[in-house]
Amino acid sequence: MTDHYETLGVSRDASTEEIRRAYRKLARTHHPDVNPDPEAAEQFKRISHAYEVLSDEDRRRAYDTTGNENGQAGFPGGFGGAGGFGGFADIFETFMNAAGQGGRGGPASRARRGQDALVTARIDLRDAVFGGEQTIELDTAVRCERCEGSCCEPGTQPETCQTCHGHGMIQRPVRSLLGTVMATEACPACQGFGTVIPTPCHECDGQGRVRTRTPLTLRIPAGVDDGTRIHLAGRGEAGPGGGPNGDLYVEIAVRPDETFRREGDHLATTVTVPMAAAALGTTVTLDTLDGKQSVSLDPGVQSGHVEVLQGLGVGRLRGQGRGDLKVDVVVTTPTDLDDEQRQLLERLAEVRGEEVVHGAPQARGMFARLRENLRNL
Repeated sequence: MTDHYETLGVSRDASTEEIRRAYRKLARTHHPDVNPDPEAAEQFKRISHAYEVLSDEDRRRAYDTTGNENGQAGFPGGFGGAGGFGGFADIFETFMNAAGQGGRGGPASRARRGQDALVTARIDLRDAVFGGEQTIELDTAVRCERCEGSCCEPGTQPETCQTCHGHGMIQRPVRSLLGTVMATEACPACQGFGTVIPTPCHECDGQGRVRTRTPLTLRIPAGVDDGTRIHLAGRGEAGPGGGPNGDLYVEIAVRPDETFRREGDHLATTVTVPMAAAALGTTVTLDTLDGKQSVSLDPGVQSGHVEVLQGLGVGRLRGQGRGDLKVDVVVTTPTDLDDEQRQLLERLAEVRGEEVVHGAPQARGMFARLRENLRNL
């Protein structure tokens, strides 16, 4: 006589769960739909029969005590005779679970997690530099206040499904290569929930949530930039049936600024200085995000020079302090001189020993000085 424990590969003191796991593992390997080997079908029969005996407490006790199965038939005309489809429902459960179709896991919950949401918040450069708060409008799903997520009209409650008697699953016969077996599927009357709602909430139509526009005050940390995403756990859409909210992601979009441009943690701007002021040196008053700042330029400052104002840049998102403000200097040359201004510049060029050629001042070279000396002989 075949040893059922040996067939399943478990010890005699194995728990019911260990026997179940061993059976599922072997069933996946030897089922005829998976393994075309003729020997597999016979082995599959032995595995299934061993599981039917050992998974039933009374039959296992009788088997352990007397070595027989208390008069239970093996596989006459099929597998287990009338009422013996339990093992083969488990077979289908095994393969349906493997295919991701569920199994006899009991009724499903109506409460499910809500979806995550992604929205965009447009902010000014000042908010990116210092941080701040902004209120945005969300078009989202919120828990129904009338039924408080229960899906039922107030004063009513779900009722047990009369089709599946609250199990959420039903069994139906299916023909296979091994004969007629029982397949398990979600109850079509209650969609697997085990209960039905006779009087759905009039406000949410039995969904437990409604869509609405709601304001959200967003705290913006200093240092955010274009594309930065702020994660707000549990602020997404409410779940159906009173389920938990999903998460909300807010993507930052910084509006361009007319005065400053951003370079990482630094800010940059440009100041124009007249030629004479650049030659003599000057002080420029600059309107920064921190207020008015005086920028002193040394005499002879050239275009392309950069003055750095430390600590007036962008707050660091993942650190302390702020970046710097870089001031690019552009020296402008006058283009609309009147007669007096032209004469003054010509006199300046003469004093500096510069020769004006086609209206452009140039430093006198060796040959120019030689010609002048020859004319003076």
